[in-house]
Amino acid sequence: MLRDLIEKNRSYRRFKSEIKLRPEQIESWIDLARLTASGRNMQPLKYAIVTDEKLCGKIFPFLGWAGYLSDWKGPAEPERPVAYVVVLKDRLISENHYCDDGIAMQSILLAAVEDGFGGCIVGSVNKSKVSRLLELPAHLELLWVLALGKPAEEVVIDTAQDDIKYWRDEKDIHHVPKRPLNEVLILKK
Repeated sequence: MLRDLIEKNRSYRRFKSEIKLRPEQIESWIDLARLTASGRNMQPLKYAIVTDEKLCGKIFPFLGWAGYLSDWKGPAEPERPVAYVVVLKDRLISENHYCDDGIAMQSILLAAVEDGFGGCIVGSVNKSKVSRLLELPAHLELLWVLALGKPAEEVVIDTAQDDIKYWRDEKDIHHVPKRPLNEVLILKK
């Protein structure tokens, strides 16, 4: 059921590094994203799949992991992502990607969750260094990086009280406060 997938689709930041992802698995998720809506149907998004362990290791230092967990510098070596999808905009197709990136990334992550995996949209990226590392041509603009793997952490949804900042408890469970429905609905006729 879609609601179950959405509730399981959390921002996972720690992974079981011994469980690998095949490029073909990720390609099937990207194929679903390819079929989703696109502003003006321009379809300017492109994707780079990275599953090579050494290249994943080179990308890792150029990513920021959890702004609200200021004392946490990201997953330790055995819990790092086993794959990345680098989401790109092809400037030769369009200078504007509208909301295509969000739709596409949600589709990829929902497909990953359905297959027993998970991920995190990483927006804190040293884009120039990752672009150079991947030898991307100038017309491909790096937008986001999806970190992927088999989750090695529990993430739960809480009802937000006074604070929406995510946090980890003494058992290392990651809590994500969400505003209640009555706070996000402004008009109901």
